[in-house]
Amino acid sequence: MSQLLETIYESLRELVASSIIILPAIITALIIIMLTRFFAQFAQEVATKVGKKTIHSKSLQLLLAKTSYVAAWVVGSLMAAVIAFPGLQLGDIIATLGLSSVAIGFAFQDIFKNFLAGILLLLQEPFRISDQVIIGDYEGTVEHIDIRTTQIRTYTGEQVLLPNSTVFTSAVQVRTAFSSRRTDLGVGVDYNTPLPETSELLQQIISDVDGVLDNPPPEIDLVSFGDSSIDFVVRYWTLPQQEEVQRIQTKAIVAIKKAFDQANISIPYPIRTLYYYDQQKFNDYFPISGTEEDKP
Repeated sequence: MSQLLETIYESLRELVASSIIILPAIITALIIIMLTRFFAQFAQEVATKVGKKTIHSKSLQLLLAKTSYVAAWVVGSLMAAVIAFPGLQLGDIIATLGLSSVAIGFAFQDIFKNFLAGILLLLQEPFRISDQVIIGDYEGTVEHIDIRTTQIRTYTGEQVLLPNSTVFTSAVQVRTAFSSRRTDLGVGVDYNTPLPETSELLQQIISDVDGVLDNPPPEIDLVSFGDSSIDFVVRYWTLPQQEEVQRIQTKAIVAIKKAFDQANISIPYPIRTLYYYDQQKFNDYFPISGTEEDKP
């Protein structure tokens, strides 16, 4: 019994002795981890400032800042692991990461997929920060591209977070990709309206609206014979931002209505013509000239 207790005592003494030996290394590793947090933030701030001075694209500035932050954490974590476990070599760490990459990949495939998609979005720049886009059922202004999500602010003031992989694989309509954007405004006039004069009037009205661009010039097209009107389409170009498009469209509608009232040009209401007939004089089975004797 005494021999068993002595064995246990020796084991505990060796464990305590080894713990005391590695304790400084563990404390040093913890200090490195804490310092890595501040160093990563510092590296991100420096990369942000350098990016603003040297890189024009906001997306690439963001990518540089995030890459610096992640790289600082990777370096700090590796240093802490090597110091905490002196027998652990960098080659062993790489081999361990290689063996566990398959399991990690299956466990975090969505995270990695969104992360890689976010990097590709920042590098390829199909759209930029502050662009107005339509992605699926969502429309708004791109405010931020994170490691996992793309943040959109809708025109109604709501925030939408879309996974980067969804954004990368979806059709994206960028409404502010170019310096101008066209609006097609439909206008219907009465069938008795002189069309050439009306077309010239519409051309003059839309050209005088403040905010309508001269190049490309506005166009007035006759497009169809409607049920109660002959239909024009007024095509004009403005700055591409949604608020600018809506503001100028309102001004164009007000100007057209005012000018039409002054020129006595009517914008007709929908008209339906109804025909009434006497059921006694029409029969789906017998001719009109038929008599009661002709009936079976």
